[in-house]
Amino acid sequence: MTGAMVAVDLTGAIPNNVGLDSRPALVKTLARFKTGYMKWWRECGPQGFDAAQCYLRLPVAADQRGWASYDYVKLEDFRWGVFQSERVPDKRALFGRPAGRPKLDAVPAEFRGTVIKLLTTQGDTEPASVEQITYLGRMAPSNYDLRNLFQINCEEGRHLWAMVHLLCEHFGKEGEREIDGLLARRSGSAENPRILNAFNHPIDEFLSFLFWSTLADRDGKYQLLSMSESAFDPLARTSKFMLFEEAHHMFVGDDGLRRVIQRTGELMVAHDTDDVAPQGGINLSTIQRYLNYWAPPVIDLFGSEMSQWSEDLFDAGLKGRVYEAERYAEHVRLEDTIEIERVAEGGVAEGGVANGGLAAAQVPMRKAINEVARETYLREIDGVVNRWNRMLAKMEIKFAFRRPSKRFNRKIGAYKDFFFTPEGERVSRETFEAGLKHWLPSEAEKAHVRALMQPVYAPGKIAGWIAPPARGIDGKPLEYDYVRL
Repeated sequence: MTGAMVAVDLTGAIPNNVGLDSRPALVKTLARFKTGYMKWWRECGPQGFDAAQCYLRLPVAADQRGWASYDYVKLEDFRWGVFQSERVPDKRALFGRPAGRPKLDAVPAEFRGTVIKLLTTQGDTEPASVEQITYLGRMAPSNYDLRNLFQINCEEGRHLWAMVHLLCEHFGKEGEREIDGLLARRSGSAENPRILNAFNHPIDEFLSFLFWSTLADRDGKYQLLSMSESAFDPLARTSKFMLFEEAHHMFVGDDGLRRVIQRTGELMVAHDTDDVAPQGGINLSTIQRYLNYWAPPVIDLFGSEMSQWSEDLFDAGLKGRVYEAERYAEHVRLEDTIEIERVAEGGVAEGGVANGGLAAAQVPMRKAINEVARETYLREIDGVVNRWNRMLAKMEIKFAFRRPSKRFNRKIGAYKDFFFTPEGERVSRETFEAGLKHWLPSEAEKAHVRALMQPVYAPGKIAGWIAPPARGIDGKPLEYDYVRL
């Protein structure tokens, strides 16, 4: 298919803008998937809100200017379907060996297995994100926040559809074989867990959900950005449309945490105390420890510092660097170097015990694409943390949040067999294990946070541990009935 974008079909059994009406065999395959998907959604989607009418944005077009509209809909009647951004005629590949050549509508045979693995891994994160927050609607701090939770639920589900469509249309039976696993694995399951470890962490309260949306959805943005210039054009256009949706997910986390910190600051000033737990707030030190808990598994999502897999994907033109077009002038050889830390010779003894050290090394950028993305991501997180600190400074509160070092509590990469403080200082195993009780949320802190998580559903009302948002959704006021229960 070349040229103009296919018309949007919002009335078919599977809403889409990819011309499914001309592919009956593919429609039949996706209809079978829909049966299994709806069974999964009823089991793992938001529990207890089947009859609710939710004011959600629904995809209606392919361009960023007017891609969605808002309406009331039951959750299971969300516009599940297949959407891609507009095709750009005569678009050329940007990076890797295909650079400068026309973009591809099919994956070269030698990379079929590689791309199936890429799509399956990305696809697995989408239902996992829904499973992690299945019950959080029962503790939403406002009707507005309940609506935002449901928006994320539904769009993560639709992102699964996006990956399933690519697997089915472009990889036939090979791709279809992966679909059952996408619906069968479960977040946190001992027998059949999700592929990436971070997506097996339970999210037990709304505060953790806000951290997850800030940290993990931003990682999701980076993964999509790295695929949005792919030489495999259907993947690029699918990723670009998903990015339209992902921005709101990060906003929910970023602004939600800002509101939590603002409310804590207000209680501190009003009661002249650092301990606002008795006033129904969440202490700043507790919020810091939650940041220390959630950051390492998300930082791990970028993978090891050096990766042949990422180099091969780049060389094939399938997955690039984040902001490939905007920030880099050379897109093929990547001979510029980047400094990383590597395990020194003799650094890890048999059994994984670290008995040596780490050494700085200059390596070609093409060997460290994961680390290039991670460093860009960490600078963006630092910007979020700095905004929190500026808000506290304006309130004349002498407390500063710190993003934990990328060395801290890692399970993947050069740091995984060593022990570091949140500041990045190397310590002994004994010191590290003793320090965790100070660096991560205590059982008492978690119990306090859980106790605060009482639902507030009445329009315009809000729980005492979080400040109201600055504005509503789609120009509506905070008092709007976003979720009609």
